Amino acid sequence: MMNLLFSCLPRRMLVLLCVLSLGACGFHMRGVANLPFESVYILGKASIAPDLKRSFTGSGIKVLPNEEGAQVLLELLGEQREKRILSLSGTGKVREYELVYTLSYRVREASSEEWGPEQQVEMRRDFSYSDTQLLAKTFEETRLENDMRTEVVREVIRRLSATAPRRAA
Repeated sequence: MMNLLFSCLPRRMLVLLCVLSLGACGFHMRGVANLPFESVYILGKASIAPDLKRSFTGSGIKVLPNEEGAQVLLELLGEQREKRILSLSGTGKVREYELVYTLSYRVREASSEEWGPEQQVEMRRDFSYSDTQLLAKTFEETRLENDMRTEVVREVIRRLSATAPRRAA
């Protein structure tokens, strides 16, 4: 019985050491974005709009149904998905694809008539392909596309937190 207790002790100490070292290095979970505005209106019909709305709402930003009362206007100009062949086998079959997702947008303060410059966020992912694993590769492609969309939303939020107008005091 004592041997069992002492054999578990090194594992417990290792786990405790890992937890303490994570805390000591400054690690912390990603929190909500600290955006410098309180309300936004999203123009455009890009398929990523619901993801952006969800992210804004999670950060405490009101997503308004029209321009009235919005501090910032975000216009989604367009999105583009591409699937490019990266490499072929000796017999001419596709071995790798590259997925590219691009979002174009621009921002302006509601009090201004001038739009900021058009900005683009682009994400790329590569994945291997095999005809014999069609179902698995289709699932992998879908997962990669969803990951790219999530990263694009995060990048737009990061850029807005750095460039948007400051909250009124």
